[in-house]
Amino acid sequence: MILIADSGSTKSDWVLISGSEKTAFNTIGLNPFFHNEESVYEAIKSNEDLFLIGDNIKLIYFYGAGCSSDKLNSIIERGLKRVFINAEIHVDHDLNACAYATYEGEPTISCILGTGSNSCYYDGNNVIEVVPALGYILGDEGSGTYFGKQLLSNYLYKRLPDAIYKSFKEETGLTKEDIVSNVYMKPNANVYLASFMKFIMKHADDAYIKNMVFEGFKRFNDIHVCCYSNYKDCKVHYIGSIAFLFAEELKRACDFHEIQLGNIIRKPIDGLIRYHEARLIEK
Repeated sequence: MILIADSGSTKSDWVLISGSEKTAFNTIGLNPFFHNEESVYEAIKSNEDLFLIGDNIKLIYFYGAGCSSDKLNSIIERGLKRVFINAEIHVDHDLNACAYATYEGEPTISCILGTGSNSCYYDGNNVIEVVPALGYILGDEGSGTYFGKQLLSNYLYKRLPDAIYKSFKEETGLTKEDIVSNVYMKPNANVYLASFMKFIMKHADDAYIKNMVFEGFKRFNDIHVCCYSNYKDCKVHYIGSIAFLFAEELKRACDFHEIQLGNIIRKPIDGLIRYHEARLIEK
């Protein structure tokens, strides 16, 4: 029995492969920058169906946001090992998952636009990252956290259009003290910021929101796609809920930079399943 997981900072998608059968599970996102071994264990334990099959799993491929070094990966691996005691465990970066899930047999640029953001170039053998992901404080352009920060800061600065300002105030009831406390004094500020994508989605037809997202995607492409010298010569694929939900604005941003838009995929898990099943057949 093989378990494949794709984990962002907000949620994790798990798929159990047992022969020809596939079973899906979900947990919170597991990021070693924000979670320790114990919280990884507790997150899996909270999904009873997933927890109960722990002893039966023989192989795990876990791809996660923040899993960018052996030291960080070991945090996730130790937590997984407490549940999946008989499994061979492989922990890797979610950027690799993005590359594997979107690869179509030719060199490509693959991007993540979810709670956070990132990009890489994949030629079928090597995953190359030219510009680093700097996280929600210094980077994450075009992501849920990025747009959440813009919305909140412009709300507090009173720079939102009147209709959006009024709607936000009425729907959330948040004060400056509430926002500052959640961002600066409580854990998982990135997830908190990204949670305001629900409000942004609700008002997705508003001209201000459309332009904010368009400009955010332009900035992402400028930094994380145009950094590749051959970006105009290959397709650029995008994975993540933000890319999927705002596909129209993303297409406009790609046109602006003359980017060959490839696929826009909400979740990479299906592509990861195909990738690993193909590798198992090759073996």
